[in-house]
Amino acid sequence: MSILDSTLVVIPALNEESTVGGIVRLALQLGVAEVVVIDDNSTDHTASIARAAGATVVSLSERLGAWPAIQTGFRYAVRRGARIVVTMDADGQHVADDLPRLISTLSTSSANVAIASCPERGSALRKIAWRWIRYITKLPINDITSGFRAYDRLAIRRLAAWPASLLEYQDVGVLLILQKSKLSIVEVEVHMPSRQDGKSRIFGTWGTVVYYMLQTSILGAAKRPRGKLSSDQPARAIR
Repeated sequence: MSILDSTLVVIPALNEESTVGGIVRLALQLGVAEVVVIDDNSTDHTASIARAAGATVVSLSERLGAWPAIQTGFRYAVRRGARIVVTMDADGQHVADDLPRLISTLSTSSANVAIASCPERGSALRKIAWRWIRYITKLPINDITSGFRAYDRLAIRRLAAWPASLLEYQDVGVLLILQKSKLSIVEVEVHMPSRQDGKSRIFGTWGTVVYYMLQTSILGAAKRPRGKLSSDQPARAIR
């Protein structure tokens, strides 16, 4: 049995009717076991389009945000007995063709998490933000906000558990939980195109950027590990 046969793809979606269907179809064509779209109380046809494309759709009764939507997907995956979960955005930035490489890297390495990394996609301001976040958190990750990630069973269960429920942002908060749990991370270099439609939930306005940076700085300072990370902890980059 192929590793793809036990892989579940989780896609959080908020008003992504123009792109979600194509992403679902491409992922299913690659042979993954199931694509689950977590509809974050969209006001457009996101849910019906994703369902028509072949996805399992879980519709939230109120808008919770990206991380609660993703954690809903993790909990669904635990019940389904998924061996690997891949998270992808619904806006077209994550290329489904990179799925097999990401999954293969995870299954052939000793890592618990594989992150699709594309540091060059960031603007100058975003790269400054990344440097600050790396400093405050001690996270040795190049693309610190990439949501295109593959997780093994241990990581899935860590992130489906209640201690992860209060996170507001899935990028840094999740990485801090993984770091505290001493789970290993590998980065896989990929190309990410620009968003096909819509705007970023976090970087859409200056107000949300400032709020994000404040929240992330507080979270990072609170969860920052004391002392040096062990030599087997830093993420490795694979080209």
